[in-house]
Amino acid sequence: MADQNFATTLLVDQSPSEVYKAVTDPRAWWSEEIKGGTSKAGDVFDYHFEDIHRSRMELIESVPDRKVVWLVLENQFRPGLFGEHVIHNGSENDKAEWVNTRIVFDITKENGKTKLHFVHDGLVPDYECYDVCINGWKHYIQESLHSLITTGKGQPNKTGRPMTTDEEKYNAAGNA
Repeated sequence: MADQNFATTLLVDQSPSEVYKAVTDPRAWWSEEIKGGTSKAGDVFDYHFEDIHRSRMELIESVPDRKVVWLVLENQFRPGLFGEHVIHNGSENDKAEWVNTRIVFDITKENGKTKLHFVHDGLVPDYECYDVCINGWKHYIQESLHSLITTGKGQPNKTGRPMTTDEEKYNAAGNA
């Protein structure tokens, strides 16, 4: 199952320092509404998009210009978002699929470029959110974070401004 964790890689011309600075500013590439510290080990922050997804994460490892690791402490998706399939602990409303997963950003030099390897360790195909979550990560890592690193401007979401097709779809369904 470990080989099925979601992963993606970026290769950019910017320095490891510039990549690290971008990664540790998720308000600029993931969500403008993140609350809490996001730059040093021990920081705890809250992410949310509308009533669709909420998470609390702790930055458990921060090695400047080399590595950032977040541990998901709490997570909730809107009840019924992925159907009524019963998952964890026999509760159909328990959408805490991300809890105790790790989100890892490894930064290395490779052939004169900077490589950012992203892994959501624990986000596996068995999770009901898998397809939606990997589509979200693909956008936020491959497009928004990449854009922040290479142009200085990311594409984070905020209330009233979904950035992925799934955010638009689920937001519209929740407001219908």
